[in-house]
Amino acid sequence: MEREEAFSRAVEAYGQELLRYCHHILCDYQEAQDAVQTAFLKAWERWDRAPAREGLRPWLYRVCYTGCMDILRRRKRGQNAFREPPREPDYMGPEMRQALGVLTAQERGLVFQRVMEGWSYRELEELYHVPAATLRKRYERARDKLAGLLTWEEETNEAG
Repeated sequence: MEREEAFSRAVEAYGQELLRYCHHILCDYQEAQDAVQTAFLKAWERWDRAPAREGLRPWLYRVCYTGCMDILRRRKRGQNAFREPPREPDYMGPEMRQALGVLTAQERGLVFQRVMEGWSYRELEELYHVPAATLRKRYERARDKLAGLLTWEEETNEAG
């Protein structure tokens, strides 16, 4: 029973933030739900190898990140080409969605985790297995790219 309780607590504690994370990487709410559900299934299967409480959150994020990358690879190969249009709540405006679509999935995840979730570079280092200084530079580049895209979009709308 202890395993079930620990898993249930993890789902309760991290489910919504993992859904937001996947949604920002995939820019598709239904696919994000699928990614989180699949991640929790994989986590359940590997629960005996899950890290201790303090390492559980980054481990779950890594499982979700891997699932998101799998979805993006399938999408790129055209396996999801005939999906219904998403009927998701639009948590971001069309300009932001379009600008985020230009960023890579890793850039979207990094921006989301820094801005929306407030992760430190040390926490991100544990998740991505990349030095904090490298992640800081990647974040700065992604932030600048996003700012440039949103500024261009704003200027285009004002001119039109």
